[in-house]
Amino acid sequence: MVAALTAAALCALCLGTPQVPPHRLPAALLDGDATLAGIVVTELRVPRLVLALIAGACLGAAGLVLQEALRNPLAVPEMLGVSSGAALGVAAPLVLALSLPAVVQPLLALCGATLGGVLTLLAAGLGRSPSAVLLTGAAVAAALQSALLVLMVMADQLDLQLIYRYLLGSLSARTWDDVAGLWPWLLVALPALVLCAPVLSVMRLGDEDAEALGVRARRARPAALAVAVVLIAPVTAVCGPVAWVGFLAPHLARWFAPGSGAVRWLPWSAAWGAVVVAVADVPARLALAPVETPAGAWTALLGVPAGVALMRSGRRGRTTGRASTTEAFARARARARARARARARARARARARIRARA
Repeated sequence: MVAALTAAALCALCLGTPQVPPHRLPAALLDGDATLAGIVVTELRVPRLVLALIAGACLGAAGLVLQEALRNPLAVPEMLGVSSGAALGVAAPLVLALSLPAVVQPLLALCGATLGGVLTLLAAGLGRSPSAVLLTGAAVAAALQSALLVLMVMADQLDLQLIYRYLLGSLSARTWDDVAGLWPWLLVALPALVLCAPVLSVMRLGDEDAEALGVRARRARPAALAVAVVLIAPVTAVCGPVAWVGFLAPHLARWFAPGSGAVRWLPWSAAWGAVVVAVADVPARLALAPVETPAGAWTALLGVPAGVALMRSGRRGRTTGRASTTEAFARARARARARARARARARARARARIRARA
């Protein structure tokens, strides 16, 4: 991870026009106002790299939250209507020729993502079944994408190019203002993630065992979806729907720490998401230079086969690493059932006492 992140950061800051050698990079960062190379590095390349890291971390953490809450490795923002709703909320004003300030775009994305998530939960019976939520989310995502295609047909040629580039997820021409717009949302999402991680570890045991341990799965699942919406919506408003980062990053976290739980996987998933977006942005900027390609196209192109390979290797590796995880889950289930039986016996004794007094 450190090697990939270092290589991606050096390529992002040094390569391009103008090209900055690595030994001159500290001077360009410190004397950003003195030379053209310094201005390009400090005002264009550094905020783009920081934005790639923040966006990747948010998408990676959101992907793990969704997969653990629904107990399905295929639960990604693209299949739950969240990313499609956020994209629809941002693209609709462009088609309708509404001039709105940039500050409003995260709110529009949040409203669209919330709409997609609420529709998914309502159609799936408020999250009673994880499989129903996933299947319904795929249908809601398809419906929102169809609505977005209708809007694209109504748009003129210039707006169509902007919307098309936005829908593929691009970090081009992003500045420090775009980075600063994400900090208020991160201040809300980080405490929610800290509180959400232990609950996700309990929900992994199943709804019945989670209920026995005091976690109400039907309430915790919509809450987890709300946390994912807060993470995904501002990133989608700034960068567009960068695809399949929320699918690849959690699988990388599980592959490197197979016997852990959501508490440990969550920071690693965020870190791997940051690495994936930072690495994908390098060919997006340099592969067809001077023309830039969207970063979302590269994350989908590289992330889908890598994620499938990790899933297949994870299934084969579970035969060796399954013992410790299965034993831990079995012990947790046994403790949960013992507590449930103790509570049932205590209730029975209390009822017997009440009857005896009566």
